[in-house]
Amino acid sequence: MPAFKDISVEHAGWVATIEIQRPPHNFFDIELIRQIADACEALDRSADCRAIVLAAQGTAFCAGAKLGDGADVQDVLVKKSETGQAGHLYIEAVRLFRTAKPMVGAIHGAAVGGGLGLALVPDLRVTCPEARFSANFTRLGFHPGFGLTHTLPALIGPAKAAMMFYTSRRVPGEEAHRIGLADLLVPQSEVRAAAQKLAAEIAENAPLGVLETRATLRAGLADRVRAATDVELEKQTRLRRTADFKEGVNAVNQRRVPNFVGN
Repeated sequence: MPAFKDISVEHAGWVATIEIQRPPHNFFDIELIRQIADACEALDRSADCRAIVLAAQGTAFCAGAKLGDGADVQDVLVKKSETGQAGHLYIEAVRLFRTAKPMVGAIHGAAVGGGLGLALVPDLRVTCPEARFSANFTRLGFHPGFGLTHTLPALIGPAKAAMMFYTSRRVPGEEAHRIGLADLLVPQSEVRAAAQKLAAEIAENAPLGVLETRATLRAGLADRVRAATDVELEKQTRLRRTADFKEGVNAVNQRRVPNFVGN
């Protein structure tokens, strides 16, 4: 397993826990997603890992991308690797959906925007009443990304997904559990332990049987996410040039209600 800058990987029995280490908000960019994808691919090759937990330090699970004034969004989306190879955030995101091992998300705090997209990579999610799930893209004058236009309606249904997308509202942990956005609801202090316990329960079963069952259930998922991100990227690229996107980012940074004009 290689060394990582912004994540750690720890093993306990057959379970590996990937911890995001950018507290308190765990803002993501292409480099963070690339590190998580690299870790998942390494764990796929490890016979000592049968299940993965994705967790995070800090108060948030992942509060999305830190956009500043919006002008630096390209730095979030695109960055060259250490070998000089250019990459894009959504290429790295699709790598996550190609992970072969079953994964449980420990969502102990806010999962916002692309952070919500990251929270939907795992097969199952453990959360708490204090957590908040938000697809806040329209509040930014933006378009959903990270494959959420596929993964969110596939998980909770088109109508509930539309409610989250159109309103940008925050869904608390109890509601998230009720609508199927999360699978277990526990006290906040127990989220990670409960996720690890669930992963260990999965890992007790025949590993080949689990892998093949998961492969059947998620057949074509990564390709569907790739198709979704292709459309999302085109629309995000266009909307990034609008006055409403600039206003949305400024309003969030200034903690005020945005004044959108429709251009």
